[in-house]
Order: sequence, then C-alpha cells, then structure tokens
Amino acid sequence: MNILAAFEKNMIPEKYKKMPTEELEARVLEIKKNLGSRLFIPGHHYQKDEVIQFADATGDSLKLAQLSAENKEAEYIVFCGVHFMAETADILTTENQKVILPDMRAGCSMADMADIQQTERAWEKLQAIFGDTILPLTYVNSTAAIKSFVGANGGATVTSSNADTMVKWAFEQKERILFLPDQHLGRNTAVDLGVGLDEMAIWNPINDTLEYDDDVEKIKVILWKGHCSVHENFTVQNVLDTRGEYPDMTIIVHPECRREVVELSDLAGSTSYIINMIEKAPAGTSWAIGTEMNLVKRIIASHPDKKIISLNPHMCPCLTMNRIDLPHLVWSLETLEESANVIKVDKEIADHAKLALERMLANS
Repeated sequence: MNILAAFEKNMIPEKYKKMPTEELEARVLEIKKNLGSRLFIPGHHYQKDEVIQFADATGDSLKLAQLSAENKEAEYIVFCGVHFMAETADILTTENQKVILPDMRAGCSMADMADIQQTERAWEKLQAIFGDTILPLTYVNSTAAIKSFVGANGGATVTSSNADTMVKWAFEQKERILFLPDQHLGRNTAVDLGVGLDEMAIWNPINDTLEYDDDVEKIKVILWKGHCSVHENFTVQNVLDTRGEYPDMTIIVHPECRREVVELSDLAGSTSYIINMIEKAPAGTSWAIGTEMNLVKRIIASHPDKKIISLNPHMCPCLTMNRIDLPHLVWSLETLEESANVIKVDKEIADHAKLALERMLANS
C-alpha cells in the first residue's frame, strides 16, 4: 500500500461527518446492544461529552488499560483516548483482543517529546557521565517504545497517583533517576520527597545536552525536557488573579503544572485525586481547578452545589485529546473487522514495556 492509499484508508468517510447527531447516537446504541460483552469502550477523563456518554468505563489511561485487560470477553476494545493509551491497552490485553483508536490523529504532545532515538542517544551520553548509577522511569504518558526502553534497562512506569512511591523505589535501586518525559511531574515529585532543586538537572533532547551549572556529582534527578501543553499553560498569574477575586477559594492543580504554580496552590494531585477531593467536599465550598477543560466542565456540571471554576478561564481543551468525536466513534464501530485504526505493538517492544508496567504494579 502506498503512502497516499494508507492515508486515505485512515480518513473518515464524508458520510459520517454529515450524519445528524441523533442518527449517530442511535447507531452507537444499536452496535453496543448487538455486540454486548464482545465490545468494550473505555473513555479517558479528557474526552468530549458526546463520546464519553457511551463509555463503558471512564478513568485515567492506566486504569482503562487495566480494565481492558481484565475484560476477557471483549473482542473489540475501542479506546476513546490517545495513541499511547491504546498502545498500553494492546500491551496488556491478549492476542485475541483487537484494540482500535477511532482517530489515529489522537496523540499526546508530551509523549511525542521523547522518541526512542533521542532517548537512546541520551542514555549513552548519561552513562558516559555517570556510569551505571541511573535508573530510568517513565510516566505512563509515553510511547510504547519508551516504556520498552525503560523496561529493558531495569526501570518502571509511573502514574501521577503513584509517582512518589515509584521514585522512592527507584532510589532504592540506583543513586540517580532519569525521569521521562514530563519534567514538571518529575520535579514536583522529587521536591515532595526532599530532593533539592539544586540536585536536579534537565536533559535537553533537542541538542543532546545536560543543563546544569554545578558539579554533576550532586545530581540525583535528571529531568527530560518535556511537558504537557495543557498543564504548562496554568501560570502564577492565574493563581494570583484567582486569589485576588476569590480569596476563600481552594486551588487544586495537577502535578503536571509548573513547580511555581504547584507551590502557590492549596492542593496538587492526579486526575483521580482532583475528582475525589471535589466529590468529598462539603456543599457550598468553592474550587479553582488547574487541569484539562473538558474534565473541569464535567466536574462543574456534576457538582451544582459547589462553586467551581477553571484556574485559567481562557484555557482550551487538549487539542489532541479532542480528536475523537461522535462521527469517528461511529465509523470505528461500523468497521470493526476491517478497521484501519488497529493499534498493534511489536512483540519485542511490548514484552519489555510490559516489564516496566509490571514493576510499577508490583511496587505501588
């Protein structure tokens, strides 16, 4: 198949874009009814409401991949999330299960900030500087190839919920860690565990250099120069503006935010942590949330008894997370057998990536 043919095969037919919403919704319901337990639709917290309404389970990326693996009856897993999430689902599920991503353009800018060629070059240079004193950790928001690299080199994956635990574990194995691909989660976690900012360096994958101005022997954490394009857009000024307008409001943010934003906020934690804190909060409390806008809007709608705003009132939903819409969902469901959007991870890559995931699950 030439490049043009492959591209056209992955393009949604125009007829789905022109269908009325009512017809699209009816088609999803009919297919779900006909397939029953043979179909499983996981939906990430950041997805659009038009898609999430049909999800059989909602959650963060790892939880959804685990639920997919536990659901042995499902022949088809139509993953409403992004590419790296569908990869993780494929790694954890069986050969008999087919993982499908409704729109192959649904990616993650953070995951794309660390590719395997950059990582292998970085590892070679860091080994030359530090010897065998480094353990690699990668956020689950990374490609299968990066998870595989980490697994092959004795490391593990982490989530925003268990990052503290996994960084502690890593320091029990080696003197230093390399944290990929999100520098902010790595920095915030390390600070929480008592590592000084002066003991952290940044690896710049664009020019293959270690950014650090002191004696490299002091370095305990090497942070990959990557970030979440959404969470990095929450600023100190957003916090100051919110404090000025709503002095009694509790500010809660995701640890993918910059260090200075986390420091000025009242609370910081994973998506699940944020959801749980709001759910447990008494009626009448007020909250400013620093995370993806689709989720914030859903939380607001679910808690009319509380005053809830986005920490950044001008924040847009994650563009890549928002690729999957109702037409793409219907198209993927109606073409399950011949779908061009099947996610299949090479076995060798999958085996090492699974090692990294299993080490995390065994230690957290």
